[in-house]
Amino acid sequence: MILFFGPAGAGKSVQGQILAARFGWRWLSAGQLLRDTRDPSLIAEMQTGKLLEHDKVNAIIGDALQRASNIDSVVLDGFPRAVEQAKWLVENQPTHGRSISLVVVLEVPRDELLKRLALRGRADDQPETIDERLKVYHQEIYPLLGYLTDQSVAIVHIDGEGTVGQVHDRIVDELVSRGLAKA
Repeated sequence: MILFFGPAGAGKSVQGQILAARFGWRWLSAGQLLRDTRDPSLIAEMQTGKLLEHDKVNAIIGDALQRASNIDSVVLDGFPRAVEQAKWLVENQPTHGRSISLVVVLEVPRDELLKRLALRGRADDQPETIDERLKVYHQEIYPLLGYLTDQSVAIVHIDGEGTVGQVHDRIVDELVSRGLAKA
């Protein structure tokens, strides 16, 4: 299992989908899985904008991992978002049958993120909102990376600037060098 981290606009979903298509893997987006849920109470909770209970999110991710059990590898995008979720992912490896092979952190400077998110055109993609999201992202990511490092999980920081193809090539080169994919 490969985990993708990066702020909004870093290209996690695009890169995860390309990897899944190229290698026949499964791309699992926590955000998409949550949006697709049929649980009315969870949908109502998401609409408040608050963070969801870890147990609920873990259950949805666990179910998706079980459904992907026949796929060689999984690219997990947007999960874990908290140390509690990372602990669950590590501690439940026997249940879902997947270890974390690599964490890919896409690094993109703020100015580039602002350009990308402006192109996306969402109403909440204003510079002040983006700065707040970046602040929250950094508050979340450092403890997560610290925990995963303590668990001896390999972490690589990839330059997320350039074309989609250039970033993809950097990721694939890293996967190939680690024996996680064939060129």
